[in-house]
Amino acid sequence: MIQWVSLGSGPRPVPQPVATPLVWATAFGGAMALVAVLNALVGTDRPGLALAALSLLSALLGVHARFIAAPGTAALCWLFLNGFAIPPAGVLTWANPRDTFWLVCLLTAALTGTTLARLLQARAAYRRLTTAHSDPTPEPPDWPHTH
Repeated sequence: MIQWVSLGSGPRPVPQPVATPLVWATAFGGAMALVAVLNALVGTDRPGLALAALSLLSALLGVHARFIAAPGTAALCWLFLNGFAIPPAGVLTWANPRDTFWLVCLLTAALTGTTLARLLQARAAYRRLTTAHSDPTPEPPDWPHTH
């Protein structure tokens, strides 16, 4: 038996997140490129600007990732921030309050991006489901009265 189904009808599925290794590879390449561009344009004496740019990168990657990818994304961005965006370039150091704060900022950005994406996708899916099951012919308005 053949059943004809319209391709555009019915609820659309929620998009699947990108695989975690691909997110981490993008974080590695993106952080490397971002730090290189910032070092060329403003130098290594502005770690706040590098932190803000890498936090934005973490949030954007988080939009397309699973929650499990957030710690690795934050760690990769921190490695480039610590190793190449502050003097001495190419040397990893650990300054407890500063680096802890940087890691927390990067992790928060990645988790915020992922959370925001999941909330927006859930809201869109809910709207698609509620409009798909609602009555397609609404009642005519009760105005203007002509009596």
